Amino acid sequence: MNRNLQKLYQIGQKPSRKIIGLMSGTSLDGLDVALCEVSGEGEDTKVELLNFDTVDYSDDVKTKIRQVFAKQTIDFQFFAILNEWIGMLHAGMILECLEKWNVSAQDIDLVASHGQTVMHAPKILHGIAEFPNATLQIGDGDHIAVRTGIITISDFRQKHIAAGGEGAPLAVYGDYFIFGKKGENRILLNMGGIANFTYLPANMNPDEVFVTDTGTGNTLIDAFTRKFFPEKSYDKDAEIARQGSVNQTLLDNLKANEFFKKPFPKTTGPELFGINYVEKAQAESNTQDILVHDLLATLTRFSAETISEAINATIGKTQDETFDIYLSGGGMHNPLLVSWLKELLPKCNFYQTNDLGISGDAKEAVLFAILANETVAGGKSDFGSRKGIPSVAMGKISFPS
Repeated sequence: MNRNLQKLYQIGQKPSRKIIGLMSGTSLDGLDVALCEVSGEGEDTKVELLNFDTVDYSDDVKTKIRQVFAKQTIDFQFFAILNEWIGMLHAGMILECLEKWNVSAQDIDLVASHGQTVMHAPKILHGIAEFPNATLQIGDGDHIAVRTGIITISDFRQKHIAAGGEGAPLAVYGDYFIFGKKGENRILLNMGGIANFTYLPANMNPDEVFVTDTGTGNTLIDAFTRKFFPEKSYDKDAEIARQGSVNQTLLDNLKANEFFKKPFPKTTGPELFGINYVEKAQAESNTQDILVHDLLATLTRFSAETISEAINATIGKTQDETFDIYLSGGGMHNPLLVSWLKELLPKCNFYQTNDLGISGDAKEAVLFAILANETVAGGKSDFGSRKGIPSVAMGKISFPS
């Protein structure tokens, strides 16, 4: 047997595995690196977050990624080079974290790399009848494996699409395995660039688990903060938005897009919700001259209302019950967004995933470590064949040599 296959087999047989989960989202803030101890599989999964860090992207890295990020036309040679370069960059960031944590690469069983999303194109957005759902993440797994010396599992979203999903959201699997609790209706709401949530019913019946994107989370707020305040990367503590007022005319136009009329579950990305989306809405509503503070307030309210409306559409049939919402992602640090969510969802109790033992900032990286664990040691859980949650083991395996 090939020695790498032998090692992978041994890893799968271990009582627990040390797995580094990696996540870099559409906000392009940096790389989340989560060192996890994972045991069991499926509903019996147990995870301990041993170390976590976010390695910030430099302005140069962000500039390089934005040359291809969510663009219809790109320099294809640069794109091909960038795929390899991001893989090497992420590998170097892993090694930096291991040195900082005083952990040897030889003690790590697996790296679970999400990669850097540069295009998300579900059929509901691209609309081309003869073509399927599509998504693309760069940061080649082989480069990570070779440079770190650690078996790497990457490119998780392709199997999801091949099995009938849209490639997102993938959080549902880990959410169900480690956050579900009998007797409690839970909603795991992640507010990154794009917002998504997983509904975990109190009966823990996998057939009733539900997951969907809702629309924009932070991506528009961040984009217009950078546009008008280049020294800022986001509206910290909603300092700008809090000085403004919501423009109802613009808000109504922002919410009029066909995406919000399409049935759940569905996915989206900055390909739709970009600067052009807002500028078009401003032109149509004759609101180009509103103050930037009012614009940021309106964009924050846009996220709050579309998130709450999506949640209500999902739990409306059981609205007499109590629901506990656990927040994660950058949006959980936006006090205005969170306060509006509480106003719009008065029958829900609000917490952070920190209250469940996993940092809300680390959650997505941890969930990819769990997906890697399923790839090598699990795969028995059955979610049926519903749209959005196919029962599949995901990820491509790259050996160090």
